Amino acid sequence: MAAPFDPAAAGWERVDLSEFMDLIGPIWQRPGGTGLLYGLLTAEKHRNRNGVVHGGVMATLLDMALGRTSAQAQGGRKQATINLDVQFLAPVRAGEFLVAECRVVRATRAIMFMHGSLSVEDRVCAVAQGTWKILGA
Repeated sequence: MAAPFDPAAAGWERVDLSEFMDLIGPIWQRPGGTGLLYGLLTAEKHRNRNGVVHGGVMATLLDMALGRTSAQAQGGRKQATINLDVQFLAPVRAGEFLVAECRVVRATRAIMFMHGSLSVEDRVCAVAQGTWKILGA
């Protein structure tokens, strides 16, 4: 049996987010091709009744990662999710390391249009499109 994946040994850093995200995480980050990547080492606590990672966990990871990517792209200003549309493409099993990669599709003075994906290695498990409101804009 293979040893469990160790994010720290693979160059990932823990990121301190919020008490809510601590319930799901820890969440990890590292630089990637399009900016920061975010990761979650899935566990038994993330499973649904079908025995795979719950879609709500995947959607939460995408919402956080897209929001942080949006914030970084617009100078760290506060923002709020307006819309998040997630398509689930493949199951994720407990013990797999789920990676979120996000990018800005379009930015206006007040709105950010975002795209993201969740993958386990080369297997894309979910994609999302979302819109964020830049607060105070």
